[in-house]
Amino acid sequence: MFKSRLYRLLCLLAIGVPAISQAATTACRLPDFPQEVQCGQIDRPLNPAEPDGKKIIIHYAVVPSQDRNKLEDAVFLLAGGPGQSAINVAGFGQAVLSRLNRRRDLVFVDQRGTGLSAPLHCPELEEGVEEPDRQAMLEMAQACMKNLQKLPYGDLQFFSTAIAVQDLEAVRLKQGYGAINLVGISYGTRVGLEYLRQFPRSVRRMVLDGVTPPDMRLPGADAQSALNGVFAACAREPACQASYPGLAARWNKLLARLPIQITVLHPRLANNLSESMTRESLLGLVSKALYRPVSTAALPYAITQAEQGQFAPLLTLSGAMDLPGPGGIAFGMHFSVWCGEAYARAGNIVPKDDFEATTAGMYNKVCEKWPRAAIPASFFTVPVSQVPVLLFSGGIDPVTPTRHGSSVSKALGENARHLVVKNAGHGLLSHGCVRDVVYRYLNAKEDADAIKVDASCVRQIPRPLAWQAPVTGPVTGQKIHVPNEMKP
Repeated sequence: MFKSRLYRLLCLLAIGVPAISQAATTACRLPDFPQEVQCGQIDRPLNPAEPDGKKIIIHYAVVPSQDRNKLEDAVFLLAGGPGQSAINVAGFGQAVLSRLNRRRDLVFVDQRGTGLSAPLHCPELEEGVEEPDRQAMLEMAQACMKNLQKLPYGDLQFFSTAIAVQDLEAVRLKQGYGAINLVGISYGTRVGLEYLRQFPRSVRRMVLDGVTPPDMRLPGADAQSALNGVFAACAREPACQASYPGLAARWNKLLARLPIQITVLHPRLANNLSESMTRESLLGLVSKALYRPVSTAALPYAITQAEQGQFAPLLTLSGAMDLPGPGGIAFGMHFSVWCGEAYARAGNIVPKDDFEATTAGMYNKVCEKWPRAAIPASFFTVPVSQVPVLLFSGGIDPVTPTRHGSSVSKALGENARHLVVKNAGHGLLSHGCVRDVVYRYLNAKEDADAIKVDASCVRQIPRPLAWQAPVTGPVTGQKIHVPNEMKP
């Protein structure tokens, strides 16, 4: 026992961590938690090269372990986007990591530019009730940039991933944790990779869910491949082919008709909206619907209805009319990250299909004037990892396809393991038993056992069948009788 305690003490000293836990947090409440949690904050230089210069406050929340035998390796959830607040999605994080929380703290750090940490919000882009076209979005982004630059912390070149991970390390040190476990989701995987590159001795183990490599230049660059998969699956499925014949041709016909003026009943507000449906708007709606297999299954119906002039199903399916949720994006931070990192190398992004043309056209224009961070060349490299890294990819993910996970896993080396679920979409932590695999992986005492964790429960599920509109009656096609007392 003495040797074990001595080893832990030496580990703490080796990575320069004060042996103090939760030294700087106070009791607080989060919207999704019935119990009290701990909240903390830390002053950080806006410009790391000027440690005594202008400061910003980084906010974080800790869901503490209540176990007497608490373990020292806390679990940090790295949110996606870029632009998500980790604190705002802490409810989701606690749900999928609850078993680990029994003996480990869960930590949610609002990355600079998000949540409470010097937020860079663009309300016009984040709270609109309709999908803006490219020109409208460009004008909103330019107006937002000017407003953000008036903030005390409005020097937008200091909101890069490479700088943000230094804030993360500062939180680890202030909390007195040893080597930590990182669980990165989507863009959070890029944060995790950069943290591993800069602070390899601060990482115990890492989980990357939906891998965003550091050299990825365009978000959502595989939407066309995912949509082609929908067309191919429908052609193979007799019921889909019968209900939605010639789906790919219908899609092309619909694109050729745009722009058109449409009128739809708002599904939440119940009032009619008259809007111009452009190619950019349509592609944006469909790309959002491709994220999850359950919504992808309804795309054949929604596309067919849109081709016939009825756009309400597609608008509803994409979530374009929903209220902003806890996973919303701070677009000022989003553009600050992408404009610095995607454009650090020469040349604009050259698109290869309609979806990329829409996205690249918007980013190329926004980033012409958006301040860009100085990105070191080493940022675009994936380090060989000395600690276990578990990667997850969905086979029909339109944003972070399996090839990203494969290439990053290969670069990380022999301590990395890549798991692919063929018919899953973007984000697998809520998929089947993945959370159980993550628990066993992070909870394993030895690294060798962690990387070989049994993942046989993550079974390959079939692609969801295309959604069919309900018939008028259960069997005969007759109208369903509704008793008078149940009628409105």
